[in-house]
Amino acid sequence: MSYHIYGIGNALVDKEFEVDDAFFAKAGIGKGMMTLIDEQQLASLLSTLSADYGLKKRACGGSAANTIIGASYFGAKTFYTCNVASDESGDFYVADLQAAGVDTNMDGARDEGVTGKCLVMVTPDAERTMNTYLGITSDLHEKHIKEAALAASEYVYIEGYLVTSDTSRAAAIQVRKLARQHGVKVAMTFSDPAMVQFFKDGLLEMLGDGVDLLFCNEQEAMLLAGTDNLQDAIPVLKQHAKTFAVTLGAQGALAFDGETLHEIAPHAVKAVDSNGAGDMFAGAFLYAITHGHDFAAAGRLASAASAQVVSQFGPRLSAEQHEPLKRHL
Repeated sequence: MSYHIYGIGNALVDKEFEVDDAFFAKAGIGKGMMTLIDEQQLASLLSTLSADYGLKKRACGGSAANTIIGASYFGAKTFYTCNVASDESGDFYVADLQAAGVDTNMDGARDEGVTGKCLVMVTPDAERTMNTYLGITSDLHEKHIKEAALAASEYVYIEGYLVTSDTSRAAAIQVRKLARQHGVKVAMTFSDPAMVQFFKDGLLEMLGDGVDLLFCNEQEAMLLAGTDNLQDAIPVLKQHAKTFAVTLGAQGALAFDGETLHEIAPHAVKAVDSNGAGDMFAGAFLYAITHGHDFAAAGRLASAASAQVVSQFGPRLSAEQHEPLKRHL
């Protein structure tokens, strides 16, 4: 069995709520960021959100999972290494992953514990704020890597959020090393500006001697380079990645194929929920380049797909929404 993409990342059951700005002030939550919380904070926040706003949507999530599922729905053969517990949320997670056509290391016995959860709070301006209880996903370990599946892949895709746990970071670094041994290309995402801001050394360790393809947004690129000018950040990105894609929100994206820096046009949409936009961009992009398309075409598909994600609620598109988007290729 060969794969286009082998992903490794956190496994979180996403619970989405529509809230107002006043909620953050009252709850003392920083808007627009991903914040790690403990199990007690999760229980308390979940009970408040459920009572005051009502659960809008539940899905298997985690940044790289959304990317891998997007690529799978476009038609890529994919594998996802993660860690969920032998609880109801874990059962739900694995079933949801497999329903999307993704193979996983979690299809057998699973450890006791609590499956990670992410409370996604979306405001009327479409900004997404996340409070995450990692649970058992913070114990993602080198033992979870399926080397045979990795070796049979064209790309590995590493999630930047793994930097926050020592064992997860070690697993991510091991995936990069195994990929190099087996001649598999390495793609990585920074995942969130907070990861570059607070865990820069760990991310540099994960990047090692460089990756083949890096995904980041404008803010993450500038934080990495220590500049407030994207143009100054580009040469720094080139030091760490042979190729890269930088998302610019409503301004579209930039994609560097190793020779040419392509400007990717945006798709004007009414934003409803920004959750998952970057994940979908990476999934569509990886699908395109593993199916014979160049960076310009990959950027067009990724831009269109991420715009569609932003224009509806939830971090992903439904299976049937993917095929019509391929016209952008």
